[in-house]
Amino acid sequence: MPSMVRSDAHYVALCGGVGGAKLADGLAQVLPADTLRLVVNVGDDFSHLSLGISPDLDTVLYTLAGVAHAAQGWGREAESFAVLDEVKRLGGPDWFLLGDKDIALHLLRLTMMGAGATLTQAMRALAERLGVATPILPVTDDDVRTIIETDGGALPFQTYFVRLRCAPAARGCRFEGAETAQLSHEVLQALDDPALAGVILCPSNPYLSIDPILAVRPLRERLRRLEVPVIAVSPIIGGRAIKGPAAKMMTELGLDPSPAVIADRYADFLDATLIDEEDAALAAVDKRLLVAKTMMHTRQDRAQLARDCLAAIDMITKGASPPIPARDRNVQRTEK
Repeated sequence: MPSMVRSDAHYVALCGGVGGAKLADGLAQVLPADTLRLVVNVGDDFSHLSLGISPDLDTVLYTLAGVAHAAQGWGREAESFAVLDEVKRLGGPDWFLLGDKDIALHLLRLTMMGAGATLTQAMRALAERLGVATPILPVTDDDVRTIIETDGGALPFQTYFVRLRCAPAARGCRFEGAETAQLSHEVLQALDDPALAGVILCPSNPYLSIDPILAVRPLRERLRRLEVPVIAVSPIIGGRAIKGPAAKMMTELGLDPSPAVIADRYADFLDATLIDEEDAALAAVDKRLLVAKTMMHTRQDRAQLARDCLAAIDMITKGASPPIPARDRNVQRTEK
């Protein structure tokens, strides 16, 4: 896709998890820091050992700072676990892996917020200290908590995801606090920016990373009203999720693990979905789907996918893309 990105264009990306953080890094490589806003899921946040843990925010932060564990995609590289080892020795919980460097960041954020800073303000300060210029914005400064409905009952996100390793069959999700949570001032500013040229949904788990963001009202309604392109990158390639339980959850919910299902889920506000070359045959029969290399093995892959996203937005803006049906703004969605 040839890219003709406007020099004054601004972009918003919604992300969470490792896949989302990778594309966020790609976008940060190719866009000036003052033209990109990363809106991140907070549904995974929880309190552990009296520390406020924000896994998705921290994964994005560590990835952009170049200090994320390369193999895992989350946590810190060259991490040590002396504190966790001592917690375990003293009979405390050790099921949630917290490294010493990670704990240092949590302690500092706890201190900032204890002194009155919002989560957004604390993340801005931490990003500056780690040399990250691109704004990393929690979707809200209010509490939103993801609850997974399973055959064995309702489970807090971290219990389902980490402690039980996604083993229980998922039957749905709900987001406690989302009904009353407010979009942060910074997120509202990003969406209202006159220079906004497009919005990108990163290849994050649609149920566990993107839906908690969309559940904060009135974000979904704002996306429906935008007059600029909104695109998504499918986290499903060849019927599987590259990382995490997205495909497993889709199957348990009675859905085909397919990029088309991702496009359907966001049909009320989405203009196009980028799918991997492995799924190129789908694009021949579904004009909502655009083909790109979405598998990201290297930082160069991340940057190229970011360029392809920007090129897709540019083509849609200019009307030069393959024919894409108008957004189905009357589609009714049941939030999960």
